[in-house]
Amino acid sequence: MLSVYPIHILNTLSAEGLALFGPQFRIEESRAEAQGLLVRSSPVNLADFPRLEAIARAGAGVNNIPVDEATAQGICVFNTPGANANAVVELVFTMLGIWLRHVPQGLAFCQGLRGLAGPQLNAEIEARKKIFQGQELADKTLAVIGLGQIGVRAANMGIHHNMRVIGYDPYPVLENIHRLLPEVRLAQSQQEVLAQADYVSLHVPLSKATTGLVNAEFLTKIKKGAVLLNYSRGAIADDGAVLATLDSGHLATYLSDFPTEKLLGHNKVLFTPHLGASTSESEEHCTAMAVQELKNYLQYGTVTHSVNFPNAESIPASGSHSRLIMINRDVPGMIGLASNILGKHGLNIASYTNKSNGAIGYNIIDTEGPVSPEVRREIEAAEGVVRVRIIPLR
Repeated sequence: MLSVYPIHILNTLSAEGLALFGPQFRIEESRAEAQGLLVRSSPVNLADFPRLEAIARAGAGVNNIPVDEATAQGICVFNTPGANANAVVELVFTMLGIWLRHVPQGLAFCQGLRGLAGPQLNAEIEARKKIFQGQELADKTLAVIGLGQIGVRAANMGIHHNMRVIGYDPYPVLENIHRLLPEVRLAQSQQEVLAQADYVSLHVPLSKATTGLVNAEFLTKIKKGAVLLNYSRGAIADDGAVLATLDSGHLATYLSDFPTEKLLGHNKVLFTPHLGASTSESEEHCTAMAVQELKNYLQYGTVTHSVNFPNAESIPASGSHSRLIMINRDVPGMIGLASNILGKHGLNIASYTNKSNGAIGYNIIDTEGPVSPEVRREIEAAEGVVRVRIIPLR
């Protein structure tokens, strides 16, 4: 009989995406029973989920998930890179255009024209419209810091707006770099892009290294009169440093998706209420991708787009009875350990896949016979092993 996997959903997610769960999955109200967890923005407390094997976050950032704690427990954490990229990039250029063309002020002005009509209305518009004169994007220099899937699309969008685009990423992923249009110039340092850019758009994940990235030192290197856009995470920018640089006139504008008490109401700041991924299309794409990641992991043990485990995919070997997943610290001798224990118990290995990310070793082992609880316990008790899963294949 095939297993049925209980899934807990921590936030409201797209119904279309959730419909991709098949009959082998059930939505579970009890957190204590859940083997899989779907989450968007709510903080995750692992103590509430004693049976948890995997978490899928319907979005790119995982700062609401205790990833280190999950790794120590052998819980795989997934995200959905690129699923919300179009939504974020469209908002970035929408808000930049709105600011440069003084749209908020123009809208307020038009609201104040009520009661005027005919020649009087037209005369007032023509007399006052010059005060809303703005700037075009074309021929300006856009710097994109962080060249993940969102950053790459932002850079390419800049080219489509006839801008000069410079990209910088301290740890570039070759697959993403290959998606850049050839007109995008890559910089060798952060200082190089900051000194040249009229507009600086941040697209880095939130981590210990990027928290407070935009500090006083960062802002002194930025070109005088530049516009800074933060549609990444609020904590990437130090509010005090941004405020001081705005008030000094060195930074012209700060556009962000993350309102803060210190900067709300400032006349050089325009906030949106965390709308970057808030489109029906983005929410459906993120949910669908997260659902597929959980399904593949729980049913087959395959890993794609994990933030703490190495990617590992393996088609079940012909004639295999069971699939044993061994998660271990990345130390020598783990492959031999598993092979020796299986051999000692007379289990023939049909297929063995081993992957590592430098911290975690991930092993997919297909066996020709059933794996007994005794074998599982023996492997799990070995030094260096974090977790063992047994997945029946037939």
